Amino acid sequence: MKPFATIVYTDSNTLPPLSGKSFFHSEALFRIYEKTPRLRPYMAVVCNHEGKELAHLLAVVRMRASFFPPLIYMHARIHGEGDYAEHLDAAKREELFGEMVRMLTAQLQLKVLYVEISNLDQKMFAYKHLRQAGFFPVKWMSIHNSLHSKRPEERVSNKLLQRVEKAREKGVIAKQVETDEEFADFIRLLRRHNRLKLRRFIPHEQFFRHLRDANQGKLFITYLRDKAIGCCACALSGNNIYLWYSAFLRKTYLVYHPDTFTVWNTIKWAYEEHYDHIVFMDVGLPFMQNPFRDFILSFGGKPVSTLRWFRLSFGWLNKWLEFFFTHL
Repeated sequence: MKPFATIVYTDSNTLPPLSGKSFFHSEALFRIYEKTPRLRPYMAVVCNHEGKELAHLLAVVRMRASFFPPLIYMHARIHGEGDYAEHLDAAKREELFGEMVRMLTAQLQLKVLYVEISNLDQKMFAYKHLRQAGFFPVKWMSIHNSLHSKRPEERVSNKLLQRVEKAREKGVIAKQVETDEEFADFIRLLRRHNRLKLRRFIPHEQFFRHLRDANQGKLFITYLRDKAIGCCACALSGNNIYLWYSAFLRKTYLVYHPDTFTVWNTIKWAYEEHYDHIVFMDVGLPFMQNPFRDFILSFGGKPVSTLRWFRLSFGWLNKWLEFFFTHL
């Protein structure tokens, strides 16, 4: 008999009190998902025999459309390792993580096309438990910038700073989204930019509104006069800021460098607000040629090799993809 019990919650009204520091596994994000169309949260909570919480892990099921069959499908996403009681050692945390993932997978098996686990802080975290649960790893990249040891200006080239200054002289400004008009510009640009990106999922606009209103995130937008040319959405977790979604009219407004201006403004804001790190959440696969990765690295960040885990609900396809990525 296990010395703990795991329950999966789908209604915020039934959630027990939760401890922890990660926004990505918080009741606040659970409620934001719950209020957003086409999103449904699942919170796995582990308690000991006395009913005291040991760990919890948040997954979100997303409904999305595709150009290829199935035209409409659902998939589940888990960001990070979850939250754990402070007295638990590394081995126990990995065991509980594996247990929560198994419980979530069992409940979602017939509801989603696949489950994806990303943004693990430790590359080999719970490796054995995830393989036993039927997941396979894909090599990925992560980049974070340290903000506490040097000023951002000391980590970038003079050429980048000159680009930012020239854009500012030409009338480019970056600011936080505050008004309804700015929010509408933010959503319009974000959707337009990501419309043809097959893997890129952009939540309903209510997600970004609730994220901002709950003070758990910041929305930034860059203007050239009255035209929105760049934007990004960031989540705040602990003493770190996570750049989650972004969009830039880079080719249309090439001489104004909206991508550089937007990201630089976000880094400067995070530094001035005394955050420790800014983390870029979706840099992509570690191909030798990766323009977006090289662009993010130009701000002085540190590249980290990591793993992203997948499990498809179709056993034969899961085994084929596991074989493919294992021998890639």
